[in-house]
Amino acid sequence: RIARLIVRSREENPIRTTRELCQIVSRAVPFSKAQKIHPATRVFQALRIAVNRELDLLRKFLSKPPDFLKVGGVLAVISFHSLEDRIVKWAFRSFENFQILTKKPLRPGAEEVSINPRARSAKLRAVRRLE
Repeated sequence: RIARLIVRSREENPIRTTRELCQIVSRAVPFSKAQKIHPATRVFQALRIAVNRELDLLRKFLSKPPDFLKVGGVLAVISFHSLEDRIVKWAFRSFENFQILTKKPLRPGAEEVSINPRARSAKLRAVRRLE
């Protein structure tokens, strides 16, 4: 729905500002004050992830166990998006001679989120090198 409306809008006029894109997204997915996150937030997040190739780079980094870690060394990764978390989870499971330290990801507590609201979606996973 969002993509179709963006394409239709671009056929009429180019989208020149983020505000214009927000308005288009709002027409596709109406925003109510009851929602915590504006629908356009996810669109901007998806654009950032695609433009920066974030998922590709994360996959590349985690494609093999980190040989820079000494025995007993810990690799911890904080993800802020479910796609990132899934990549980290499966990569850690595939590492041989590593112990998963976080069966379930660690999440920020209420106090931390009240101090730093951006932490609300953070998930930390960690592994330790055994050999």
